[in-house]
Amino acid sequence: MKILAIDVGTGTEDIMLYDSEEFIENSIKLVIPSPHITIAQKLAKIEGNVYFDGVIMGGGKLKASCLKHIEKGYKVAFEPLAAKTIRDNLEQVKSYGFEIVEDVNDEKYVDYTKITLGDVDVSKLINIFSSYNLDLEVDELVIAVQDHGYSEDMGDRDFRFEKIRERIPEPLPPEVFAMEIEEVPEYFTRMQSVIKSLAKSNPEFKPVIMDTKFASLVGMTYDESVANLDSYVIADIGNGHTTVASIEDGKIQGIFEHHTSNLVRAPEKLEILINSLADGSIKHEDVHGDHGHGAFALNPISKIEKVIVTGPKRTLIEETNLDYHYATPAGDVMMTGTVGLIKSLEFLRGIK
Repeated sequence: MKILAIDVGTGTEDIMLYDSEEFIENSIKLVIPSPHITIAQKLAKIEGNVYFDGVIMGGGKLKASCLKHIEKGYKVAFEPLAAKTIRDNLEQVKSYGFEIVEDVNDEKYVDYTKITLGDVDVSKLINIFSSYNLDLEVDELVIAVQDHGYSEDMGDRDFRFEKIRERIPEPLPPEVFAMEIEEVPEYFTRMQSVIKSLAKSNPEFKPVIMDTKFASLVGMTYDESVANLDSYVIADIGNGHTTVASIEDGKIQGIFEHHTSNLVRAPEKLEILINSLADGSIKHEDVHGDHGHGAFALNPISKIEKVIVTGPKRTLIEETNLDYHYATPAGDVMMTGTVGLIKSLEFLRGIK
């Protein structure tokens, strides 16, 4: 069986084509800039008004790039769904000076340069593989994006963590965060946009969907160093978020998620939080009160045999006294998320 795994991060989009009949280390791999980066670069070269269509995607640098385009004296228009890349509230999008398109057939947009938004372009990947005389014959597709979710009644910081907490009512393997497309709630608007765009461009695929942070957590559990561990902590220290879970008997016993910038300013917080997560004493307010997302512990773990670490800001762990190991599942730190996606799909499908 061939599985195409696509992990869309803030800095890079990491891609692995895995053949179950081969060693995973022999998989075909790509690491390319995240879509918001290439779109921002494209926008910077345009002299004229711009029209965005497509779906919700990871915004990253897009808002700042669009504001710069307006400062040059040009207009920036968004179709309603694409506009939610900037903010879910369209009135807020308008407040930045962007136009919301009410009629896609309005002739005033004819001369605008059109850019289509979307996190995943499978057709482009097929072309890349074809350029090397490789056929992208895929049995399964699994995709990760980070999605805070959207609620009119709650801020995204609280809403995201509430949904994380709901997913683990009891100790469960981290793979449970993978979802069939029918399971993806409507409030995960970015995930829904991935599903919608694929249904239009590549309807033959029915992808499994997962949050990037949890794909990464799963990937770390498949690092070689974990094989002899039973009680440990996994930490993804990303550009924006740091997500940490305590693991015992292969199941999540507790989680916290903070903003990395808060921890960079005070690295001792990371060590304190990891220790309190492990001993079960961590409280939601320990993180949420420090402007993070939150925390909970179902159970303490027996001990921290090791802290397994990944993420672009992973060297922050070096400023603690914790015993750590940098994860390289399948021999490649950049493939932590894609390995997690592949293993989560196999878990979901019951593949041994």
